[in-house]
Amino acid sequence: MKSPTNWSDRFRLFFLNNRFVLVLLVLLLIGLNIMVFTKVSFIFLPFIALIKSVLLPLLLTGVVFYLLNPIVDYMESKKVKRVYSILVLYLLIIGIITLLFVIVVPFIRGQVESLIQNVPRYSREVQLQFERLIGSGYFAQIQQSINFDAVSYIEKMTGRLTAIVNNAWTSIGAFVGAVTEVILAIVTVPFILFYLLKDGKQLPQFILKFVPTSLRGQTYTVMTEMNNQISSYIRGQIIVSFCIGVLLYFGYLIIGLDYSLVLAIFAASTSIVPYLGPAIAITPALIIAIVTSPIMLLKMIVVWTIVQLIEGKFISPQIMGKNLHIHPITIIFVILTAGKLFGILGIILAVPGYAVLKVIVTHLFHWFQNRSSLYEQPAEQPIDRT
Repeated sequence: MKSPTNWSDRFRLFFLNNRFVLVLLVLLLIGLNIMVFTKVSFIFLPFIALIKSVLLPLLLTGVVFYLLNPIVDYMESKKVKRVYSILVLYLLIIGIITLLFVIVVPFIRGQVESLIQNVPRYSREVQLQFERLIGSGYFAQIQQSINFDAVSYIEKMTGRLTAIVNNAWTSIGAFVGAVTEVILAIVTVPFILFYLLKDGKQLPQFILKFVPTSLRGQTYTVMTEMNNQISSYIRGQIIVSFCIGVLLYFGYLIIGLDYSLVLAIFAASTSIVPYLGPAIAITPALIIAIVTSPIMLLKMIVVWTIVQLIEGKFISPQIMGKNLHIHPITIIFVILTAGKLFGILGIILAVPGYAVLKVIVTHLFHWFQNRSSLYEQPAEQPIDRT
């Protein structure tokens, strides 16, 4: 073998042909790029502002698109033009929203206001029952040691919540002014949604025009898998949450639990977050049941257990299936991490975001595996037919 005679041969031998050193050089370059970007981060402020402005409308539009697009596709298969299907859906949605505001919203408002006003009474009842269990003297020592009065704190919070609710319901104009971004996002959603439902099938081909020809096939496969993951999760999770809310509402009505509609809506809303949502949803129902009577607490636990069994054994397997292939412990860690980093929005988007990232990373790994000699396929062993 010919020994290296100049510096270029030595550099190629000890650096470029050394995988470990090459990986270190790549990591060093990545670190330098990150350091440079942090020093000139002000350059990206306009882009960040643009992303924040369009993020909420795009997210809302994406959720509604995945809910309505199967209906539009079905109508198109029945020889109905997509434009006509979209217009009919818009009219139906407007009618449902109008019906909700006229009939359901006033009833919910009354229950919410009554619940907020009764929070101090519920807190006193819970405190009294807790004192009976562990002794009033010991409970007083705990309050003095941590310098915390639960009743006064809850009363202050109740006053603030009551003021917020009254202002929100009595002055719609002021409420709209306080949430301008949300209102603008909701207003722009129908326009974006219309064109997305109408021409959404052409979007993948438009994106592929910017991808090198040799990578278009694999890129289309990645986009298809991402679309399947997101659509199955969004549609499935919303349908499952709706079923949980309906079942809990009828269950609470049967046992006579107060504020059944508000508690059911709260449970349906929090059930969008897997595993952690139901644990949050049961808390207010437990408090109200404890304050009402021990029998009501037992009835509420029975109803909740039955609903969770129905959801776990029949609803979720039929609707969600096993499309995501994500372990429950992984989902919990992902939700906690996303919530810590991005707040409520991160909690909601944690699972679909992880599913999309998993698809991308998996394909990148397969691509690297096929191009690298580090993952050579083992030779097939001859089959002994004797």
